[in-house]
Amino acid sequence: MSGTRTPAADPLVVPAGTTAADAVAKAGLPTSGPKAVVVVRDAAGRLRDLDWEPELDTDVTPVAIDEPDGLNVLRHSTAHVLAQAVQDTFPEAKLGIGPPIENGFYYDFDVPKPFQPEDLSKLEKRMQEIVKAGQSFRRREYKSLDEAKVELSSEPYKLELVDLKGLDDAADASDVSVEVGHGELTHYDNLDKDGKRVWGDLCRGPHLPSTRLIPAFKLMRSAAAYWRGSEKNPQLQRIYGTAWPSRDELKAYLNRLAEAERRDHRKLGTELDLFSFPDEIGSGLVVFHPKGGVIKREMEDYVRARHIEEGFQYVGSPHITKEGLFHTSGHLPYYKDTMFPPMELEGANYYLKAMNCPMHNLIFKARGRSYRELPLRFFEFGSVYRYEKSGVVHGLTRVRGLTQDDSHSYVTAEQAPDEIKHLLKFVRSLLDDFGLDDYYLELSTRDPKSDKFIGTDEQWAAATKVLEDVATESGLELVLDPGGAAFYGPKISVQAKDAIGRTWQMSTIQYDFNQPARFGLEYQAADGTRQEPVMIHSAKFGSIERFFGVLVEHYAGAFPAWLAPVQVVGIPIRDDHADYLSEFVAKLRAQGIRAEVDYSDDRMQKKIRTAQQQKIPFMAIAGDDDVAAGTVSFRYRDGSQRNGVAVDEAVAHVVEIVRSRVNTGPSAA
Repeated sequence: MSGTRTPAADPLVVPAGTTAADAVAKAGLPTSGPKAVVVVRDAAGRLRDLDWEPELDTDVTPVAIDEPDGLNVLRHSTAHVLAQAVQDTFPEAKLGIGPPIENGFYYDFDVPKPFQPEDLSKLEKRMQEIVKAGQSFRRREYKSLDEAKVELSSEPYKLELVDLKGLDDAADASDVSVEVGHGELTHYDNLDKDGKRVWGDLCRGPHLPSTRLIPAFKLMRSAAAYWRGSEKNPQLQRIYGTAWPSRDELKAYLNRLAEAERRDHRKLGTELDLFSFPDEIGSGLVVFHPKGGVIKREMEDYVRARHIEEGFQYVGSPHITKEGLFHTSGHLPYYKDTMFPPMELEGANYYLKAMNCPMHNLIFKARGRSYRELPLRFFEFGSVYRYEKSGVVHGLTRVRGLTQDDSHSYVTAEQAPDEIKHLLKFVRSLLDDFGLDDYYLELSTRDPKSDKFIGTDEQWAAATKVLEDVATESGLELVLDPGGAAFYGPKISVQAKDAIGRTWQMSTIQYDFNQPARFGLEYQAADGTRQEPVMIHSAKFGSIERFFGVLVEHYAGAFPAWLAPVQVVGIPIRDDHADYLSEFVAKLRAQGIRAEVDYSDDRMQKKIRTAQQQKIPFMAIAGDDDVAAGTVSFRYRDGSQRNGVAVDEAVAHVVEIVRSRVNTGPSAA
């Protein structure tokens, strides 16, 4: 293979007394363009600037601007350019922090008044000037905290970070590590072509060699944000931006955003009259309108029937419970911050339930159990309530009241692998039926350094191995999520991609060896001894609300015929054709099809446009020729047509597509 060497090739050697840039140049690697090498990674995994000079000969791996780490360096450097532009344009601005984030970056500022859209335009223009000037990023290490405090005396928020650096645990504070880390206190200066310092910022780095390597960026919006994420701290102004290795990638990203906005389930929920969030009820609490209720009912009917087919028994539990139950389960204190405050009744504290599993444990415990009953599977539509902060509540995908298709399997330790295989197969078939058939698995494990997890090392190792073995055997891509487990055990989550490539966490399967012990759950084994079961949590939708929101965006509101609130609308060419269509609609309804006739006074073309806006799969049109021949003419959602279809054949056609759960829109084909 000829051409430029791939940055992910063999490690390079940086000889002592030379720079990483020298090694990159000697190897003939690109130093500009969308594949430019922008930093290197040393043997310890630490990213280093290209002007880094090791004291000893050192092996390094080049990192290109289009790799994940390279993208973070690009975006962090662009955040610095933004901060410089802000202080050039608004000299009174004080600096907060400016990290890279997914698809972009942000920077927080203390300014006298909020940024306006026209301010962002001015800042973009100034940033372009800084980029074109080709300023260099140069790392500098402070000799002491006092030296840093003197230099940063006019930056109160930076001084706070310097003070935190002096604390024993400062290196573990996430908000501090944005600026300082690796046991050092460092600053990055921006130098002009003559080597003169023009701006600087407290930062751990690394950064691009030059601002000229920032090829494409855009400022997206501004918003208020509390300093270090605490409502007790001052409110700053945050500017969000995005940066990419090429203009084409920036354009593609902005197009994806535009498409995501078009698909926004909150917008479509209003346009299609599916659901709403009345202020009178409260933030994050949804009401489903009749059309949304149809989709919700179809989802519930589907998953209820599937659970019964898969051997689950339907149970029910109340919405509130005494506080002690959540102490027994271990959820208090781990989840207390996300639970609604308790209410006092008859001398006891009651909580709105935030999870269903403790109540299912009580059902298991209600009588003696035998090994012959295992696996014992319980399922319910459990409504739970979680006090999400107002800043993270988002339509249906982050709510305060939700209904889970929650299930729990009680098994012997030997049965656990097969039960998890069974559940994963169930999950995959469900996602396939709803058209979310592009997914991978994520395995969330314990962080051994954290004290939020309960259970022994041996229990965690055994549980994690069971999940990992089943996930590997499935043949699906497996991604590790260290530290992401629940406090009571590891979990597999299915990460599904929607129609425009976004990833959503959907179904989960969790291995729990803690709650059975805490509740004293037992079954009588074949040898007559009392044994403790393993508990496996699973939610196929996750929550009905979130799954609903994802479906709206996946299909852009154009639901497959089996889920569509109205599946067929009859459109008469003239008013006197309406009775004929009503007979056709009656035949459809007799087959369980959701059909209606548009009796409005609108002209036919307006009725068609209305049906298209409502994303109805089938429009059945009838005029004089259809009435005479006993036919209807179909116009489909994609604009295609099928004319002169005999009424009985037309009914069979609709019924076949609806009952087959085809996840693409019907067409003449």
